[in-house]
Amino acid sequence: MFIRCCIAAFTLVFLASCSTVPITGRSQLNLIPGNSMLSMSLQQYDSFLKEHKLSADKEQAAKVKRVGAKIQDAVERYLGAKGMSDRLAGYKWEFNLVEDKQINAWCMPGGKVVVYTGILPVAQGEAGLAVVMGHEIAHAIAEHGNERMSHGLLAQFGGMALEEALSSQAGATKQLWMSVYGVGAQYGALLPYSRLQENEADRLGLIFMAMAGYDPNAAASFWQRMASQKGGAAPPEFLSTHPSDVTRIENIKRLIPEAMGYYKIK
Repeated sequence: MFIRCCIAAFTLVFLASCSTVPITGRSQLNLIPGNSMLSMSLQQYDSFLKEHKLSADKEQAAKVKRVGAKIQDAVERYLGAKGMSDRLAGYKWEFNLVEDKQINAWCMPGGKVVVYTGILPVAQGEAGLAVVMGHEIAHAIAEHGNERMSHGLLAQFGGMALEEALSSQAGATKQLWMSVYGVGAQYGALLPYSRLQENEADRLGLIFMAMAGYDPNAAASFWQRMASQKGGAAPPEFLSTHPSDVTRIENIKRLIPEAMGYYKIK
């Protein structure tokens, strides 16, 4: 009877904690309330900026902000048309270029986007940046971070109440957060995005960049350049959680025709 009650209680929590990914309609487990995710995001983002140097290259920094603003507009229009604008509640968009040789970029909940200077040579311009930023923003819009952290909390803390884990295990939850978003981690994040989540981010990201006025065909070339970065013993940070292989590139090519339906040259 006790086991049945536990299963029933967990089932209720699971059902109450499910949300839906835009486009795919996939149900996902999101145990952490949106306001908690936004609060943690702001704390970790502010802490990151205090510990890292913003790029002094005004031209490149302006390019990141310009591309980011266009994708932001595309995201807002897309979700508005789908009746899903509530997913952006509490978002305060920021786009920053950080001086760092890592080939990396990420987006936290709330629209906090950071691009590392190390990825600029691979991006080779605004279209490549749109691929990167559209993909990372798509992860945030699809709430993949909440999903991964929810599974991580269950794995690390088991039956401990969420509130207790977040308060009494602050250090562990912070480390989990950093690994989930690939912030400051070394090669090989603890909780890499699943192939399913990557495909969702690729699909959404292509649509976002197309709506922002960037040709989605640039995505295949970008990921081919990313694949060429695997030459060393350890992959670049961006690749540790973003597999770049023939299968992925072929899948992106299959997704491009759909994205082209949203593409309008500006």
